[in-house]
Amino acid sequence: MPRLQNKVIVVTGASSGFGRAISRACAAEGAKVVVGDIHEHPNTGGFEDDADLSTVEVIEKTGGTATYVSCDVTKEDQVDNLIAETVRRFGRIDVMVNNAGIYRNGKRLHEFDVADLDICFDVNVRGTFFGSKAAIRQMLDQGEGGVIVNLVSTAGLQGHPNQSVYNISKGAQANLTRCLAIEYGKDGIRVNGICPTYAKTSLTRALFDDKDFDQVFTESIPLKRWGEVDDIANLAVFLASDESSYIHGDLIKVDGGETLCRYSV
Repeated sequence: MPRLQNKVIVVTGASSGFGRAISRACAAEGAKVVVGDIHEHPNTGGFEDDADLSTVEVIEKTGGTATYVSCDVTKEDQVDNLIAETVRRFGRIDVMVNNAGIYRNGKRLHEFDVADLDICFDVNVRGTFFGSKAAIRQMLDQGEGGVIVNLVSTAGLQGHPNQSVYNISKGAQANLTRCLAIEYGKDGIRVNGICPTYAKTSLTRALFDDKDFDQVFTESIPLKRWGEVDDIANLAVFLASDESSYIHGDLIKVDGGETLCRYSV
């Protein structure tokens, strides 16, 4: 039997990148997937090999079940509607993947303006807060537990130069993950975070195409390569499944060894 047979899974930011890969992988394992995003089709400039198709179209093309709900995760009423539409269409929610995120970099702290800080906190922190809050309310009403998976980052675990506004938002998201795990474990709601390093998505395309950055980054990683979206999607499926039933409150690195050293060997 598929690992996620008949589970209802909501993924935010699911039209592109990690969210798209997670949605596809969950659907392939039998889940009914709700794709939440501002736009139905993938961002331009990404690495998708089927960018002309929406995530729902890709899933349905391979025999899976999915539906799209427009959602801006910075708006609490829209996130509430995302969960309400999930319940209306599929009767319940089993897994909430708070994947929607935004990245700002390239400046030292004194060079960032408040708009950079605000957008990182609005999407990365408020979006995860609203998504978790709405999903947990529904899970408590169902009384059967559930799973929350937050897409954090190695930026939530350590400092990096020239992206302070992003790192502090991810640090807040990491601590939110810990707090949720402490508060809702007794209700059978498992909460974990996934912490990728740089991976090939539209958010990092400019860095990937910068050959100087590419060389320095790749040489600093023990596995000597960028992350792929499937590296993250495979872990998300595991955390959503019953196979991870005793993993709780963890922040799991998917980083090719980045956090071990970050120097060339």
